[in-house]
Amino acid sequence: MLVPKGRSFETIEIKKSRFISIAMYASSAEEAKEIVKVTRKKYPDSTHVVHAFLSGPTSDIFGFSDDREPSGTAGRPVLEVLKGSGITNIIVLVVRYFGGTKLGTGGLVKAYTEAAQKAVGALPVEELVTKISFKIDLTYDLYDHIVKILKLHSAEVEEPVFDTQIHISGNLPEKELCPADEAVRDISAGKVRLINE
Repeated sequence: MLVPKGRSFETIEIKKSRFISIAMYASSAEEAKEIVKVTRKKYPDSTHVVHAFLSGPTSDIFGFSDDREPSGTAGRPVLEVLKGSGITNIIVLVVRYFGGTKLGTGGLVKAYTEAAQKAVGALPVEELVTKISFKIDLTYDLYDHIVKILKLHSAEVEEPVFDTQIHISGNLPEKELCPADEAVRDISAGKVRLINE
């Protein structure tokens, strides 16, 4: 499964109607709703802001809106493009500026499908990796060694807190947790652990 690594922005014109399609990361229905709200504000004079989103490790959370287009002609076609993409945690918005010529039901389905395909096709993606959070406390003499180990195991480390001890938190890919924990235990003679048992 893939996830967006950035965003894409594409435009098509059909019978003088302009369709601006935007694809980006959205990890939940709440986040998708917020993105729709922001997009509506950004394009206040648009005729429609249609959207569809998929989220969750198996893309089992989804939603869409025709935004006043005839039922089934806009949001559903965009959702179908997403379902066939192999991408999760994604939202596609299609902003339409009506050009004066009605496209008809079939024309709308075709236009929204094409707009969504262009945005999804241009979207940079990466492999979905399940990440595990960690928090550790360590002495100053171990800091450099443990930071090297964490980097070696693709950990994303937040800003450390320097106190009487150093507090480090972050996350790392699930498959790296056990080997990283083993290396951290070895270097600290068992005093520091990533896995709390």
